Amino acid sequence: MEIKLYLRMLQRGWWIIVLTALIAVNIALIAALLTQPVYRASARFSVSPNPTLVTGADVITSLEALDKRSIVVTYAEFLNSTRIYNETVAALQLTPADVIKYKHSTVVLPEANILALTVEGPDPQLVAILANSVGERAVAHIKDLYKVYDINLLDPAVPPLTPVSPQPLRDGGLALVLGLILGSVLAILREQIRVPLESYRNRMSSDPVSLAFNRRFFDRRLEEEIVQNPNNSLSLGLVKLEGLSGLIDTLPQPLTQQLLRQVTSILRRELRGNDMIARWDDISFAVMLPSTPETAAARTLNRIGQVLSSPVKLDQYGETVRLMPAVSVSTRRDNETATEFITRAEEELERSRQLTSTPVA
Repeated sequence: MEIKLYLRMLQRGWWIIVLTALIAVNIALIAALLTQPVYRASARFSVSPNPTLVTGADVITSLEALDKRSIVVTYAEFLNSTRIYNETVAALQLTPADVIKYKHSTVVLPEANILALTVEGPDPQLVAILANSVGERAVAHIKDLYKVYDINLLDPAVPPLTPVSPQPLRDGGLALVLGLILGSVLAILREQIRVPLESYRNRMSSDPVSLAFNRRFFDRRLEEEIVQNPNNSLSLGLVKLEGLSGLIDTLPQPLTQQLLRQVTSILRRELRGNDMIARWDDISFAVMLPSTPETAAARTLNRIGQVLSSPVKLDQYGETVRLMPAVSVSTRRDNETATEFITRAEEELERSRQLTSTPVA
């Protein structure tokens, strides 16, 4: 059930997911377009015992010493040296400002006596030159200080053909995935926020006893209907349950609730989907019938009156109640305001009541 619930949330918020994904992809592509490309070049160096100084059994001992990694790590620090890097930049007749966007690093490859010196920057030619030049200068310093273990260039750096960043396809694909995830989260959050708000609006617009709309909400919707469709026929029906007069305040709350909800259910069954039902007062209901002329509205209200005239059985309480409805219907006149329309409808209901005898429950 939880999975189906979340799937329905995602289905209702599909446009949020699509919009978020498109925004994320556009941002990624624009960023890739505006970002300066960064190229990477790497030179590799091998460390081994010096064959001119180490022979015989000493070779095995030297190799065992290399396995402890301290020698290789020390050589890596030479390649990482800021002083050696700055000397190389000066030797290439470059200024610090020329290489401010460049950075270098050295790593020891796992399970190997191999060092990889990497230089990154905006110029593919210069990153390769820096990698090879820094490596050459560092090797010279190392050979001056360390004689037993030799370091030699294994693979020189070559100018890269493509940048390591930005990569529009990769960045766009990643942005699409992240956008879909973020959009899904936003869609679910929207539903979780919307449902309580809708519940609150429903509570504010509904009568909790009968589950019909309340009078305040009905009045507002009537005014909106008149403003939005001033030239359309609009009928207003009022139903007063005379049989409940004097009983509504004495009946148990659960019985009153079941009775009024049953009346609401009857009204909904007899009306169209776009008709509106509200609890008018303690024992009265109102029905708004948009785009309905007076003759059709009168037939509808007469039918409702006949249905409500039948005794209502409340099996759970073993009670039977005669509602004895008094019914009236009014159709809005030209240029009639909502207040005038309601006043006239109530006058029509009062005249209808005079024709209905007071019932006994």
